[in-house]
Order: sequence, then C-alpha cells, then structure tokens
Amino acid sequence: MIKHFLNLEWKQFTRSASFGKTLGLKLIMIFFSLYFIVMFLFLGVAMYPLLKKLFPESDPFVVFNSFIFYWILGDLVMRFFFQKLPVMSVKPLLTLPIKRKKIVNFVLSKSALSFFNFLPLFAIIPFGVTLITKGYNTSTIVIWVFTIIVITLIDNFLNFIIESLSSKTELSFLPIILFSGGLYALNYFEILNISELLANGILAITNNPLLIIVPILILIGLYVYNFKILRNKLFLDSSLQTKTLEVNASNLDWTKKFGDIAPFMQLDLKLLWRNKRPKSSVWMLVFGLLYGLIFYPNPDYQDKPYFYAFVGIFVTGIFLINFGQFIPAWDSGYYKLLMSQNLRYKQYLKSKYTLMTLSVIILFVLSIPYVYFGWKVLLAHFAAAIYNIGVNTYVILIGGSFNRKKIDLNQRAAFNFQGTGAVQWLIGLPLIILPMVIFAIFNSFFGFEIGCLVLILLGITGIIFHEKLMKFITNKYLDSKYKMIAAFDQDN
Repeated sequence: MIKHFLNLEWKQFTRSASFGKTLGLKLIMIFFSLYFIVMFLFLGVAMYPLLKKLFPESDPFVVFNSFIFYWILGDLVMRFFFQKLPVMSVKPLLTLPIKRKKIVNFVLSKSALSFFNFLPLFAIIPFGVTLITKGYNTSTIVIWVFTIIVITLIDNFLNFIIESLSSKTELSFLPIILFSGGLYALNYFEILNISELLANGILAITNNPLLIIVPILILIGLYVYNFKILRNKLFLDSSLQTKTLEVNASNLDWTKKFGDIAPFMQLDLKLLWRNKRPKSSVWMLVFGLLYGLIFYPNPDYQDKPYFYAFVGIFVTGIFLINFGQFIPAWDSGYYKLLMSQNLRYKQYLKSKYTLMTLSVIILFVLSIPYVYFGWKVLLAHFAAAIYNIGVNTYVILIGGSFNRKKIDLNQRAAFNFQGTGAVQWLIGLPLIILPMVIFAIFNSFFGFEIGCLVLILLGITGIIFHEKLMKFITNKYLDSKYKMIAAFDQDN
C-alpha cells in the first residue's frame, strides 16, 4: 500500500501544471538545504572547542545540554512557519477499499522524513564523535544522540498539533506565540527553570538509559493525538459541512468613482474581508507599519542609510507584496467563470493595480510619524512609495502571469504556504533587493538625496509609461489565460 501511495504522489507531482516551476523551486530549496547542512556540520565540529573557550571551567557536554531548551523553542517556531504536514489527495482514495488508518499512518510517517528532522543530525553527530574522541563513554553518547532524535520527532508532531489549533483562529500565529513565548517567559523570569530541568533530564537518561522510555511515551502520545485529529477529518462529506454565519454587508458605493473597474475592486474588497487567507494581507499591515521600529531606534543602523530604502519599500509596500504576489490566484476558485464573462482583461488588471496603488499611498501617510527619527527617513519612505507605485506594481503583475497554483481561500490565514510556487520566492529579488542595491550604489557615490531621487525618477518613469506597460502585461495574461484555467482546475 505504501508503494501505491508513493507511486500516486510521484504521478501527481510530475503531471501537475506547475511541475516545471515546482521543480525550479525544489532546486532552489536543495541549494539552501545544502547550505544549512554545511553550516550545521561546521557548527557540530566547532562546538566542543567553542564551548571550551567560552566556558573553560565547565563541561562542554553539560553546557550544550543547557542550551537544548532554546533550540527546541527555535525549532518549533521555524517548523510552524516553514514545515507543513505532507498531504496527499485522499478524497479519491476514500471511495476505495483502503482503510483510513493506513492513509493517516502514511501521511504521519512521511512527516518523519522531513528535512527539519534530519538537519540536527549534522550537528549532534559530529559533536558526539568529538566527545567520544575526548574520552567520553561511547554508550553514553549513543544514548544521548538517540534522545536528541526522539526530542526532534516530538517537536515534529507537536508542531502539527499547534498548527491544527492555529487553523481555528483568525490570528493563526497566536498559538505558537503564546506557547513558545510562555515557555520562554517562565524560564527567563525563573518562575520555572525549564532549561535546567530539561538538561538534567537528558543527563539522567544518559546515566540511566531505561529513562528513555519517558520521551518515547511522549512521542507515542503526540503521534496518537495527531492520528485522531487527521482520522476525524478523513470523511468524504467533511467538506460539505456548513456553518451559519451572519453576513455584514459593507457599503462599497464609493468604489463607483473608479468607473468601469469598480465591480472588480468590489470583488477584491469582499474577498479580503470575507475569507481567512486573503484577510491575513490586511492583518500584516500592522506588522509592516511597525517594521521600522526594529531598525530606526537601533544605533547600529544609523550609519547605514541604505537600510532606509529597504524599510521604506517594506513599510509602504507590505500589502502590495502580500496581496499582489498571488494575483490572479486569489480568483482561482472561480477563474473559469470570470474568464467566461464579457469583460476586458485590462480592466481586471487595472483594478488590481489601483488597489495596490491606494494601499501604498495610505501606508505612506500612516508612516509619516517616522519623521520623528529624522527627515531622511520620511524622504526615503516617500521615494520608496513612488518606486512601489511606478515599478513594483508592474513587477508584481508580470510575476502574476506565471502563477499556476490554486489557492484555497478558507485555509488558515497567516504563514500559509499553500499555493506558493517558485514565482513567489523569486519575485522578492526585484521587489526588495533591486531598489535597495540601486539606492546603495547612488548613495555611496553621490549621497543620500541622489539615491532617493533615482528611486523617485524610476517610479515616475513607470507612471508615465503606465498605459504601455499595462498593455504589455495584459498581453502576457492573455497568452497565459488558458494555461491558468487548466492549472487552477487542479488541486495542488
């Protein structure tokens, strides 16, 4: 049965409309994976001499165990943002004589093969080998390595439980913040010294291997809990369950001032307000506006003005980036219906452009209080806003013509990577890195004001050639129209 499941997943991967772009994304991910493997190997080899140098009076093995608590917290947060439960198309299988427990066990077992579970081995095994060469008992170190592996798998299944709780909340990152932040606060304020308790527990297991049964029982308990969660969702009619909600209708008559693009703008505004996934783009506005507080009060960045352009692009363009990168995938659920209507594609795209432009203007106005940190900050934000309107809006729209992944609007909101392809990962280079590099070059050779002026001129150039650029972008979408229809018809 496992062989059949693997065969089905391979066919789904190779036959998908997004196969080429998914393959490109996987090659990029392989590069980053190799990078992190090398970094962890280096860390594992250098760990013993480093701890010996920093803590000359302490046992490096004991010191390392005292930091495991912080590694667990960091690992959980990273998993929450980047590791998703490996899924398969199970609805067709539910009509076949296949036991549900086999499907669930396959999905959960597959999660144990995650890169996140293998990465720590590249650090703890070299560190363990170094400890053995320094005279530590071999059996003790082997038990210790096995204990760390069990803890890693506990993190793996604990993450999926936290994610299942997150899917029930509007602020989907709230459970992980409360959980990890609460544990860190208990340890930091010494209400409960969790790091010391965990370190002592690991040392106790190495001294008495029979105690390994405790983390193993925890792991089994988490696996069983995950099994029950997934098994209870594995019904053909689970997607047919409906909820009765009170609909609050908003008055969108003001959009009629925008002429023939008003119906499309109303559609986007309703989509943003009524659905979990796009609603996260609105919640992220708060984070984007406060992003500058990370850099501007910090004296380390006062002599690095090129960061002003980066922050300006991010603060004024946070909605443009979050919402725009999934154009037209937001409409993938009814894209065939939309394309069958008597509408002009140019007006459809113009409504997206107008919505993103309005967001940039509003965010710039809201970011004006940053002038408290100096007039240069305000100037940089103004230049970044013009650049976002005149350049980045078009970059986003061009990138959207390559989108081939359907989006489920009812999936959990923030930090959901469903529907994300290579386009979304690569689009960040021209969106953020390029203006930052341009500004840094002109700032270095000609000064801060000239750097801002260049960004403004680039933005104004894009605004001047708006009609020509929109015509070019519209033709790109028309060329990809039927490819998108075919791709959005698939559940990837």
